[in-house]
Amino acid sequence: MLLEREEAFGAAASAGASARSGNGRWLRLGAATGMGRTALLEEVVRREAADGVMRVLLARCAPEESAFPFALVRQLFPEAGYIPFADSPVAEEQRTFHRLVTHLARTAERQPVLLAVDDLHDADAASRRWIGYLARRVDTLPVLLVLTECQEKGTTALPGTTGTSVLLRPLGPAAVTRLVRALGHDADRAELSVQACAGSPALVRAILSGLREGALPRRLSDLAGSRYRDAIAHWIQVRADSRSRRLALTLAITADGSTALDEALLHETAGLGPESRAALPATSCLGRLFSHPLAREAALAAADPAELDALRRRVARLLDERGAPAMSVAAHLVHIDRPDEEWMTQSLEDAAEEATRGGMVDEATVHLRHALTGPLPPGRRAALVLRLGALELPHCADAAIRRLRAALELNAGHNERATVAPALGAALVARGRADTAIRIMHQVGSAMDDGELVRVLQTTAAVMASHDAAAWRSAVAHMRDLAATAPAIVEPLACGLVTEYEAGNGKLSAAEVLSRVLPRLAAPVDPRLRTSWLGSAATLLQWADRLDEARALAEGSLPAPPALPDLTDVGRQCLLSVRAEAALWAGDFRRVISENTPLLAACTGQGVRMPHLVSMVALAQYELGHRAPAWRLLATLDEDSADSSWEWNELRYARALLHTAEGHWQAALDDYLSCGAGQDARDFVSPVATPWRSGAAMVLVRLGQSARAMDLAEEELRHARTWGTARTVGRALRARAAAVGGRRGLEALGEAVAVLRTAPAPVELIEALIDLGRARIDAGSGRKGRDDLCEALSLALRLLAPGPAGRPEPAATAGAAQVTGRLVRVAEEALRAGGVRRTQRDTAGSATLTRAERRITELAVRGRTNAEIGAELYLARRTVETHLTNAYRKLGVTRRTQLAAHLGRVDMTAFPAART
Repeated sequence: MLLEREEAFGAAASAGASARSGNGRWLRLGAATGMGRTALLEEVVRREAADGVMRVLLARCAPEESAFPFALVRQLFPEAGYIPFADSPVAEEQRTFHRLVTHLARTAERQPVLLAVDDLHDADAASRRWIGYLARRVDTLPVLLVLTECQEKGTTALPGTTGTSVLLRPLGPAAVTRLVRALGHDADRAELSVQACAGSPALVRAILSGLREGALPRRLSDLAGSRYRDAIAHWIQVRADSRSRRLALTLAITADGSTALDEALLHETAGLGPESRAALPATSCLGRLFSHPLAREAALAAADPAELDALRRRVARLLDERGAPAMSVAAHLVHIDRPDEEWMTQSLEDAAEEATRGGMVDEATVHLRHALTGPLPPGRRAALVLRLGALELPHCADAAIRRLRAALELNAGHNERATVAPALGAALVARGRADTAIRIMHQVGSAMDDGELVRVLQTTAAVMASHDAAAWRSAVAHMRDLAATAPAIVEPLACGLVTEYEAGNGKLSAAEVLSRVLPRLAAPVDPRLRTSWLGSAATLLQWADRLDEARALAEGSLPAPPALPDLTDVGRQCLLSVRAEAALWAGDFRRVISENTPLLAACTGQGVRMPHLVSMVALAQYELGHRAPAWRLLATLDEDSADSSWEWNELRYARALLHTAEGHWQAALDDYLSCGAGQDARDFVSPVATPWRSGAAMVLVRLGQSARAMDLAEEELRHARTWGTARTVGRALRARAAAVGGRRGLEALGEAVAVLRTAPAPVELIEALIDLGRARIDAGSGRKGRDDLCEALSLALRLLAPGPAGRPEPAATAGAAQVTGRLVRVAEEALRAGGVRRTQRDTAGSATLTRAERRITELAVRGRTNAEIGAELYLARRTVETHLTNAYRKLGVTRRTQLAAHLGRVDMTAFPAART
């Protein structure tokens, strides 16, 4: 089936008619390889010589015979014994040309002749000269001369007065589809043929021959045969001349979407001057072909590696010189043998940085690995190894550690070793091998005689020692000595670590801690210690309930998701923990999940253990009502492999909280006590981080061990009052209330609520309000108790509302069935037990509205504008806006349209008076 060849058939018919009337013509069918020249020639011969109206003389040229003079002519006239077998002098060659034309004329006198020559571009030079000689005289003979010629090989000079050339263009999409469907294939395969064959009939048939049942191929290996690959390889290796091949390969390496070259730059890359462009096949045709991955793969596989390397270097250089994005340049550099010039290494580094910011860790890793294959000075190589190790660590901890260890062993310079050692140590800490990290830091430091470097390494090692209970005490003792004599740029971190220990040991109040930390935040710090100092300062600020300041320090040193933080920096590991826990303490559960889930997902099963982050995300999941994901996340860590790091105490405490919420009292107690034992081993008695005594006391009450509960609660309250923040005191008072019960318990709960109202501690306040409400109802103060419970429900609902940034539901739980947050569920159960009707519970948020806020909200729900409400109630518009803003905050809504959902079922009368 020959489609879209009407122009050629028309030209052949006209030339054939003219030849049969005695006025011969030549017709050249030019096309790129694979466009069906031979098939078209055969059809023209069949049509024009039908019924014997013309005698056919047919010859097919082959490159193997192109060096033999007159090889083509001997095919046409095998009977002409005078045709020489060697090149002849010009005069002798002219005599041969004349005799051949005379011979042809005598033959044509008997019957018009159709002289057909396929692949003239492969003919020997003498025969091509004779074809030109004949074409200049053919108009006097009854001869139709039909030639096919490959466009890429150039064209034979023929006189325009005696014939015409027809260029065979690629088939259009409709013609390809028709051809494929005629061959018995479906629409999907037709579309594949349109995209992967660029209108070449030969390639269409080749790809169809290799299709298997089922899915369409994505790689050449998915094809059953090699016809498609071989067809492209044959053109690259045999048919195309050097210019066409370079252009095709340039297109193949730039047509994957990573690089956009205009035509001028494309030709410059291929090394083509303006004079050679006109003779090349249409760039658009080759561009369409090599825009498909199957064709690109075939072309690149067939190319000479050295030629490809040279082309890629040229593409990368031209792009770099024109200011293209680093990732576009690096897309070519990663395929060259090695980056042996400075600009190449810099481009790969820049590309890695761009990829890292975009969360494309795999691409960044590829760029840095390739940059390291080039010649680099020691300092530059060490810096690149650190960056690569940081990228690899979350995804394969052992591989990153091996790379960093090798870098440490290969670098003999003190500065390079002092740079690599902290990164290796941090990686080992993340792997759960703090003892090895500390030993390496001491080994590297002991081999140095530079006092400044030694102090930096010692202080960094002390940060790592916080993950090892035995090493932590001695590290703090050393830091206490160092703080007294250390240079000003080292002293803040040494002081911060000592302060962390003393705060945890119950020796300092929050006010005393702040008096140490805040002045030092403005002090200069050694750049090598800065993140560790910020991590220590942020930790202390968080403990002191300066949550916004703590998060600000963390966010200033951590990338925003989806980019992953550098875990080869032990200070950033600490800042990660602060960022997560500060958000959890503030009740911003969705932020905890969205900021930390990408890192946990990358680290899962890859050797990096992050018990603290796992605990924070699991607690946030549970607070949002996603029980199963929370437990699954905690189960990813095997406590049998736990070390003495403080992070495992956080995990035990988180697990205890979940057991408590589900009423598993003994399991909860076991985890609380295990957490306490771990903290005691670190001399950490303060309830600021893991208030295990409070949790254990409340569980012991449930287990009927009130005396033991009282001992723990009193001890907790004593430490809490020493620390002095409202969160710790209020939380401890709630535990004491559970232990003492009765009137004294009610008084303790009232004090706890009053204290917690002054703290950024919404979870603790809601829990205390629920306990207070229950206690009041039990004591006979039903109205007050129900008011407490309604307020607790309102606050709990507000915690579940999307944050101001509109953070979406976590991906892990999006689309799941509607769930209720833990605190909402507990508050509703308490209200139900207190005898409050469902309609009243549904409107608990409105119960806290003032009369003015309630009246204005009612009118807003009915559709009144602020101006109309003000006119009706004789209020200024600003006053109306203030009341509505307060109502929005209390109800946990952000838009006017949400009010109806909260107030639509409200019985606006007061709650029924409770019997006392």
